[in-house]
Amino acid sequence: MLDNITLGQYIPGNSALHRLDPRTKIIWTGILMVAVFLLETWQEYVMMGAFILILLMISDVPLKQSLKGIKPLLFILVLTAVLNIFFIGGTPIFTIGPVKITYEGIYSAIKLFARLVMLIISASLMTLTTTPIAMTDGIEKLLKPFERIGVPAHEIAMMMSIALRFIPTLLEEAQRIMKAQSSRGADFDTGSIVSRVKSFIPVLVPLFVSAFKRADELADAMESRCYRGGKGRTRLKSIRFTKLDLSSSLIGVAFIALTFGARFIFNI
Repeated sequence: MLDNITLGQYIPGNSALHRLDPRTKIIWTGILMVAVFLLETWQEYVMMGAFILILLMISDVPLKQSLKGIKPLLFILVLTAVLNIFFIGGTPIFTIGPVKITYEGIYSAIKLFARLVMLIISASLMTLTTTPIAMTDGIEKLLKPFERIGVPAHEIAMMMSIALRFIPTLLEEAQRIMKAQSSRGADFDTGSIVSRVKSFIPVLVPLFVSAFKRADELADAMESRCYRGGKGRTRLKSIRFTKLDLSSSLIGVAFIALTFGARFIFNI
């Protein structure tokens, strides 16, 4: 299950999304996340879903790879949707004792499930098409204006990029530990949910030890390369907005406007 987590992974490519400025991708990922929570009508859900599907096609990221990020959270997604079915009031379809299943509950569950799936895919697309170095530069550039009020832009960007970069590494380490313990008789796949959770406790201790060891090694490596923070540092490649960023942003604005304008168009 752990190898299905796509957050922090990067797939090399030369698609339009790969060539976008990281600041453009970060900003638009935030805009899409906000827009997803503002969706109301089914027309808006269809249009936003189509927009994200188009982004998937443009990115050249395999659909299977993009959908892998949903699998580890599938239980939570389904559970959240089911809870909406039973706890949203409205016109009942049928009643089982004190529990009522309503049309509004089913509709709310479908909407919530669709929102969460679109959020996961949108966030995954950003990391799958952006290198950790580009992500660091993008976050730092976006935080640069806040340095005037004491915000350490470079340090925050560095910490966020390192955290994203080490997610796949720690997941691989966890898989290695689990395979080693499985060969010694540990069972992670059978039993109740409680017993499965308890079986992961022996994995956490060596995983934390490995994480701290990697952190020390990374700190030593950065110091040996004379890293002393962001002040006065230069870059081999500087990020800059291009015509592709401008045209992509204009298309995005038009699509968002059309999506939310649909509720007024269809109400006429």
